Amino acid sequence: MLQLPAVHLCIMQPGGYVHSLGFLDPAQYFAHHFRRLGAEVSLGKNRLRHNAINFVFGAHLGFDPALRNSYDCVFVNLEQLGEGGAQVSQSYRQLLGSSAVVDYDARNVPSYTSHVSDVPLVPFWYAPYLGKDLSMPVAQRPIDLLFIGSMNERRRALLDRIESQGVSVSQFDRPLYGPERDDLIRQSKAVFNAHFYETSRFEQVRVSHCLSLGTPVISERGPMAVADAAFENSVFWVDEKQLGSFFADQFGSQVFFARAAKALQAFEAFDPIEAYADLLAFAAGFTKARREQVHSSSGQPSQLNLGSGKDYKLGWLNVDVIERTQPDVVLDLSRPLSLPLHLDSLTLGPIDLTPGCVSVIYANNVLEHVPDLPQLMTNCLELLILGGVMHLEVPFEGALTAWQDPTHVRAMNENSWLYYTDWFWYLGWFEHRFSVQNLAYLDAALKECTKEQAAFMRVVLLKVQTSPQERMTARVMRPDFALV
Repeated sequence: MLQLPAVHLCIMQPGGYVHSLGFLDPAQYFAHHFRRLGAEVSLGKNRLRHNAINFVFGAHLGFDPALRNSYDCVFVNLEQLGEGGAQVSQSYRQLLGSSAVVDYDARNVPSYTSHVSDVPLVPFWYAPYLGKDLSMPVAQRPIDLLFIGSMNERRRALLDRIESQGVSVSQFDRPLYGPERDDLIRQSKAVFNAHFYETSRFEQVRVSHCLSLGTPVISERGPMAVADAAFENSVFWVDEKQLGSFFADQFGSQVFFARAAKALQAFEAFDPIEAYADLLAFAAGFTKARREQVHSSSGQPSQLNLGSGKDYKLGWLNVDVIERTQPDVVLDLSRPLSLPLHLDSLTLGPIDLTPGCVSVIYANNVLEHVPDLPQLMTNCLELLILGGVMHLEVPFEGALTAWQDPTHVRAMNENSWLYYTDWFWYLGWFEHRFSVQNLAYLDAALKECTKEQAAFMRVVLLKVQTSPQERMTARVMRPDFALV
């Protein structure tokens, strides 16, 4: 019997991309069933875990295939693929075709692999953890009909036809996900589901979520839409010809509400635990076979990011002083650092920080918060290889951005780098220093601008070796003559 691996659910989210929140529903559904099966499960944004099987949601938004060399990954495809489906990149299709994948619809699979039997399929059915709001009977809910999803011309035309029958259709005026959206679903007499793509794949993730919340679903059924048995008697099906008559004669009637109650009850009978048990066994077998073939280790990252939270960089070593930002390592580089330093990371595994172990350091709006900046810059200089670079963004002195954060302890200007470049000996440096490779002024939108318009500065510092003349200056200026 295979030992259950630890499971990590990773949701990919480009910076500030709100629609990645749409993956929370399927990820939590995976988590529920994996925990039922006895697996340890964690969930994170843009983070992969060392020594865990990583189920990756939203890889079409961007995923470096090289990360598979260090992490065990199974990609969850929820896109409608094939002719008439979503326009995804060729790199995403190649990623799926060369990786372990789980899908929700068998008709997606031939678009990325010829080995269709190797791709496990899982359904999205009843989610008991969502529960039904029994305090508000469906007939008494204030929202007549709720539409959820992106808008296009064909969906707009369908909604116009529904409203022409006197039915009020509510929509979100901005993206809404999670509990805030669920609260409105629970206040709706029904949710209307319509196909977006020509593929007409049934949107079972959305529909199952609404049904599990105790809200009836009325769904368009195109000629190519196929739904499994869980939805046959749990959804009100309409085609384009029936749309007008259904909303004119049936919707909102006592017959409708009676049928809705039976439909919701029927949906609760469908439990997909066997499919998820098979998926977990597949993942365990994949992980075992992979680790027998290759040594799965994240290795030593060569890029260091000072920050985490929204600034987390997958594939880098992300350090932060605040644990709740979920860095790879909680580490304060503004304190004296004794190298080499051994660290254990849940995401990266064992890490050894040694002199000259990184080639790039990135610090986005960090330096203005650091209490001991000379110590941080000293540590960064020691960690960088010769020729390594440090990329910085800082608020510009005099701009409103300089002191907008109550945790700022300094403002920066062009002369803020002199101690790290020309006056390096003040800091006890001798053999190496920084050189300013580039300095640019940025406006509030982070576009390059004139100094007069600057809200931020972007600076690139290069680690260089001091010249003999510079070392002579250091010996002259230092009280110990810089002797070992």
